[in-house]
Amino acid sequence: MKRTVLLLILTLTFGGLHAQELPYKSILKAPENYSAASVMARMVDGLGYRFYWASEGLKAEDLSFGPEGEGRDIRQTTKHIYDLCLLVLQSVDEGAEIEKPREDFEELRAETLKVLYATSIKLRELSDEDVEALSFRGMPLWYMINGPIADAIYHTGQIVLLRRMAGNPMNPSVNVLTGVNR
Repeated sequence: MKRTVLLLILTLTFGGLHAQELPYKSILKAPENYSAASVMARMVDGLGYRFYWASEGLKAEDLSFGPEGEGRDIRQTTKHIYDLCLLVLQSVDEGAEIEKPREDFEELRAETLKVLYATSIKLRELSDEDVEALSFRGMPLWYMINGPIADAIYHTGQIVLLRRMAGNPMNPSVNVLTGVNR
């Protein structure tokens, strides 16, 4: 009997972890107040929602699609977005525990979304004074907006374009204004 209960608990625990939904299928609820931290958190949430849907449903053959020559393909662009998102998280939470993704695309995608979610949650916890004390590569944190956050949004748009060119367009019901699909 004890073995059966233990087996049932383990199955439910690990089954639940596997079935756990990734963040940003829809955008998080908007913060109630405007502050430096809440504005930055909302930008991260917008990126998370866009990235979720830009990378949702990509097929193996899509991942190697990209421009001829020196441009990045979809897989390489996704890795670059992950690296940018990691920079942002490490700027707002030096103690963040990071799980480096392996080469598997789905794991890279999941870790990117988790990094964005962790960043948003951390930003929502910060006061304006906390934000003022933070820096991005020795510069005020505002440079994070026009640096890695804007760059990650830009590259997410590239994935949308590349996947359309590869014949696998993004879900047309995505609504980046509301953050909820139509």
